[in-house]
Amino acid sequence: MLKTILSVSGKPGLYKLISSGKNMVIVESLVDSKKIPIHARDKVVSLGDISIYTNEAEAPLKDILVTIKQKENNAKASINTSAKPEELKKYFEEVLPNFDRDRVYPTDIKKIIGWYNILTNASIDFEKEDEVSEEEEEVISAE
Repeated sequence: MLKTILSVSGKPGLYKLISSGKNMVIVESLVDSKKIPIHARDKVVSLGDISIYTNEAEAPLKDILVTIKQKENNAKASINTSAKPEELKKYFEEVLPNFDRDRVYPTDIKKIIGWYNILTNASIDFEKEDEVSEEEEEVISAE
């Protein structure tokens, strides 16, 4: 499911891929359900392609979101994204104890917690395996 959830640089929140057109894709905001076009010049990242640095390798974002969901009993995150950097790191240690403290910044942790809250509010099942059509895969890869 995370393959079709997109983060668009310069735009707040997360977006679900709806369809594609010539040199653009149509996405729907998970926050307010508004549909907007995203053009080829916009930087778009699929949440399914994001990993977090650990001391050994990289951990897929999906695994981290699932761990947060288990920690919070399917509820919103118990920490606010405006918490102090030390508090964010302490929270993230509980979620991913071996995260690379030199390469994972408090801003990254804020973003992950914010994304988790958006996905939870939108009732997105990010534990479900991704079922992306070939057309959607081409659109995501092209961005």
